[in-house]
Amino acid sequence: MENQITIREAVTENDIAIFWEQLYAYFKRDIFPDPADEDRAYFFGTAHRADIQRLHDRKEDRCHYLFFYRDGKDIGFAMPVIYATEDGKCFILEFCVYPAFRGGGTGRACAGALIAWAKENGAAYAELNFGGQERRCHFWERVGFVPNGADEWGEPLMILPPWVELPVTVEMLSDPEDWQLKKLENGFLSEIGEQVLSEERQKMLCQAVREKKIIFFMARRGYRAVGMCSVSRYWSTFSCADTAAFDDFYIEPVFRKKGIARKLTRAAQAWCEREGIASLTVCCAPCDEAMYQSLSFDARIGAVFAHLCDNGNAPDGCQP
Repeated sequence: MENQITIREAVTENDIAIFWEQLYAYFKRDIFPDPADEDRAYFFGTAHRADIQRLHDRKEDRCHYLFFYRDGKDIGFAMPVIYATEDGKCFILEFCVYPAFRGGGTGRACAGALIAWAKENGAAYAELNFGGQERRCHFWERVGFVPNGADEWGEPLMILPPWVELPVTVEMLSDPEDWQLKKLENGFLSEIGEQVLSEERQKMLCQAVREKKIIFFMARRGYRAVGMCSVSRYWSTFSCADTAAFDDFYIEPVFRKKGIARKLTRAAQAWCEREGIASLTVCCAPCDEAMYQSLSFDARIGAVFAHLCDNGNAPDGCQP
């Protein structure tokens, strides 16, 4: 059909060579136009190409080299990875419409073709990093993507909400080095206007988890961690018992209002009760009081709320 956009995969040596030629042209023209950009050397270097080629050549969760094709011509390309062994995420590493074919809705048509291809190949949703560029953000919003946290390096992410639902479970974090903890922390920090984790602070966080100074609970949609909360234990002279603080309460925006907050807080509260912790307190802004009350933080103590554990150690001054 005339003007119809289809997708073809680069499989021959010649096609792959053309793909990389166009990818480098895209980097030079659209992503790193400033020769002094410090990231430029890596993306034009052999290490980046080797990393991507390894993703392309592996048997599972492959990276695909795709061309957008219309009226006998390639008009652009995309580089998606579908994580079938995880939760069906299609991560769009690169997306480009060649300059000569831009305008007139061609970009959105190519994006639509890519999403249709992803669905046909088992994807449950799509995600991408838009580099913090307002123009790119607006483009993907028109396609249906919404801002949704940050990655483990603090770069903002966008997601096309899942068209396949999966159950959400909550578990205690067991791996201090879990990259998804860093990802959620950066999303949390970005949302509250704080600096994302530096490499040094990431190491400090991992060490605190390893030493059990802080306990994290992760809400997982299949493999993907979509929310978290933390409990930090300390001994209180007021109650003469172990108490704890509730913090790092964050759910990725697109997964909110699905009951995940209640699952996380119940898991944290149940753990405190099993551990004989007298009370679990949370500091919150006045606008959040009703939310925490609905999550069983029911005793107001000045500027904080406490969940009183049923173990006989709750101080009299904390009774509601």
